[in-house]
Amino acid sequence: MALFKNRSKLYFSRLFFTLCFLLVQITPAVAQPRDTTVIRDTEIENTLKKWADPIFRAANLDPSGVKIVLIQSPDVNAFVAGGANIFIYTGLIELTESPGELIGVIAHEVGHIAGGHLIKTRDALERASYESMLGTLLGIGAAIATGDGGAFPALSLGSNSIAMRRFLAHSRLQESSADQAALTFLEKAGIDPTGIENFLDKLKSQALMPVDQQSEYIQTHPILENRMEALQTRIDASPYKGKGYPDSWKNEHALMKAKLIAFINPGQIPWVYDDRDTSLPAAYARTIAAYRNNQVEESLKQVDALLARQPENPYFLELKGQMLLEYGRPEEALSSYRKSLAILPDAPLIRAALGHALIESKASNPAQEREWLNEAIDDLERVLNEEPRYALAHRLLATAYGREGNTGMAKIHLAEEAILQQKFDYARQQAEGVLNSSPKESKEWLKAKDVLSYLDTHEKG
Repeated sequence: MALFKNRSKLYFSRLFFTLCFLLVQITPAVAQPRDTTVIRDTEIENTLKKWADPIFRAANLDPSGVKIVLIQSPDVNAFVAGGANIFIYTGLIELTESPGELIGVIAHEVGHIAGGHLIKTRDALERASYESMLGTLLGIGAAIATGDGGAFPALSLGSNSIAMRRFLAHSRLQESSADQAALTFLEKAGIDPTGIENFLDKLKSQALMPVDQQSEYIQTHPILENRMEALQTRIDASPYKGKGYPDSWKNEHALMKAKLIAFINPGQIPWVYDDRDTSLPAAYARTIAAYRNNQVEESLKQVDALLARQPENPYFLELKGQMLLEYGRPEEALSSYRKSLAILPDAPLIRAALGHALIESKASNPAQEREWLNEAIDDLERVLNEEPRYALAHRLLATAYGREGNTGMAKIHLAEEAILQQKFDYARQQAEGVLNSSPKESKEWLKAKDVLSYLDTHEKG
């Protein structure tokens, strides 16, 4: 599932989150009192997108143009920023008890997109990783909260909750508008709207609590009585009220929560899932917890038991591949990743993990090594076509090209990674190095010119 800043402090990547126990990972430049990290996970992203696609279409939005971004944080919050990007905190997901509650939150955020209530960011963020985008939002929030414009660069990857609350909060009119739009979209999509009601009921009592005890969602989405009354009227009138949600959605929601809890707080699993619980979510959670606790043989035994129950589950195969890769057995991981991709070919994060395993695998002869490196490069280039903000893919490509001896292309991808991380000086250094050392009009020379042209236009953002 992921790479961690250390084994106890979560910094996900790959299968579950932006996994890179490779060379370099993106880490916050400023220590934060509570972890706030962008995470990537194919299973959770695919599940949320499947649920949300009918809502996007009901809002006349192209589903491929809307991105749902997960933030690993215990806070309960969701917001839209930097265009059609919906950021959802893992703390919010863990609070929900049904898919309808989570769908209701997404529908509300889509209401903000459709209403044009978007938080603007610097132009340079059009070519930034989601980690950098989040860091910039936190930094801008800190600058606004303190009145110190100079706080922005220093705090671009860290801030506090109060700053974020003030920056993300919408007006009461915008919140009411997003509520009504959400109910319209849910009705057009034929989805039961009671999830919104259930979720807000969970939070309503918090409005009377001291500010420092309220959830982030309360602070950025103020729940007023008149809003609740307007929502209730529309919900009661919906022809889909009480329709419920498909069993498949309920199962996916249970697996999603099991995965999040096990990766973030593996020590909680014995208390969350009773020993007598033999359900698939419980087994999934125990397997991930064993992996997170570095119980090598036990975790591999348990993931094989999961695969015995669902041999064609691409996410279980991905989990096994990730385990084997992190346990230093990349050659064995190749089979699991390839099987996963055969079932789920349009999964760029899994394809990136396969590329990583190919790079780390020890070949028996030079020809096999070249074949694996070429396969890794092809896979990773495909990843970037589908996930242009995925900085890890550039890092892996730089490694692969470096091992091939193509230092020009290695530097190009280091420059591209640096741009995504908003490290413009380093990007310029790498691109200028390529421009000065590569044949004019060569592939890497042209790419270096493109990088420098972009930097000249956007570096000062």
